[in-house]
Amino acid sequence: MKQLFDELAHEVSRRTTNKYSTSFSLGILALKLSIRQGVYAVYGYVRLADEIVDSFHGYDKAKLLKRLKVETYQAIEEGISLNPIMQAFQETVNRYQIDTDLIDQFLHSMEMDLHKVDYNSERYAEYIFGSAEVVGLMCLQIFTEGNKEQYNRLKPYAMKLGSAFQKVNFLRDLKDDYQLLGRTYFPNIDMGYFDNQVKQEIEQEIAAEFKDALVGIKQLPPSSKFGVYLAYKYYLSLFKAIKSKSSDEILNNRIRIPNAKKAFVAVKSYIRYKVAVL
Repeated sequence: MKQLFDELAHEVSRRTTNKYSTSFSLGILALKLSIRQGVYAVYGYVRLADEIVDSFHGYDKAKLLKRLKVETYQAIEEGISLNPIMQAFQETVNRYQIDTDLIDQFLHSMEMDLHKVDYNSERYAEYIFGSAEVVGLMCLQIFTEGNKEQYNRLKPYAMKLGSAFQKVNFLRDLKDDYQLLGRTYFPNIDMGYFDNQVKQEIEQEIAAEFKDALVGIKQLPPSSKFGVYLAYKYYLSLFKAIKSKSSDEILNNRIRIPNAKKAFVAVKSYIRYKVAVL
């Protein structure tokens, strides 16, 4: 029965999410059951592309990414894929009518990671849009379940949240991105002179995006509001931990949030959510 394969496909996406991100996994668990599968499917697909450009050293990354792109659109058009993660993703794209322009932009940003790019402000914005903001918009299409008016109203806030998450990731992963992969995403910055002042300027930008994003989170449907709020609070706690470190510390260490701290954040966030103090 094809139903068994579909169940397997979504299970693989769920397990992929759990393997790579405890924060997103806990946030997704707080979503309404009916929309969890779709969000797992989006994350699983995004993770697949990320692995190609970030981890598959010694392989022809450009060839693998091109193959992924071809298989993505083939799966969406045919409504089937033998790759379980791709199967879950195409089913989600077709069910929620996710705009393929968003997928185009995401894959374009992944292609940018194949090359050493000197990021000016324009290229930086382009990369952030494709690597993070469009992922937030894919999820928003799932959250709003076809309500175009609601989607269009919440779109700017979803983009702000995706951007804030990605920029926190950039700071968290600064050591590996710069020292191992040779990437520098922040525009017009010489990493040889990355100091506390530069770090604080970036943090001010992120803080403003978190503030704007919260306005949209408060307007989300009940089915997704707490799950997104929880992910927001996890990333905010990571952001605060990064802010407490010096530029030298984040250049030489990957900042993490202990599981006990995540549990505390989850409980505190739930209480604030239930008493409507977001």
